[in-house]
This record gives sequence, structure tokens and C-alpha cells, in this order.
Amino acid sequence: MGFGSYDESEQDNQEYDTDFEDEDGLDAEENAHEGDIEFEFTASNDELLDRLEDIKDNENT
Repeated sequence: MGFGSYDESEQDNQEYDTDFEDEDGLDAEENAHEGDIEFEFTASNDELLDRLEDIKDNENT
């Protein structure tokens, strides 16, 4: 057999293990968090807009 060749009979003999046990998987709820998040902004809207403008100017230069 050359490079990329294969035995077509092998295509029919493939077995797949699709029996997953509970411990085999990932528990998505394991790291679930409940609660509240609060943010306290000390800058005014004008200060934040000025800062955004500075960031944009720096990206364009």
C-alpha cells in the first residue's frame, strides 16, 4: 500500500464505544455560581468618554 492507501475492509470493522458513564463526562454545574455582582463607578460619564477617546486615538496611531 502506498501513502494514503487503506484497506476498505477496515471501514466495515470499526467499533465505536458510545456507552458513556456518568463519571466520564464533564459536570457543567460543578462550577455554577449564584449571587449578585455590583459595580461602583467613581468616574463621571465625561471622564469615561474622554478615556475612550484616548484609547481610540492610541489604537489609530
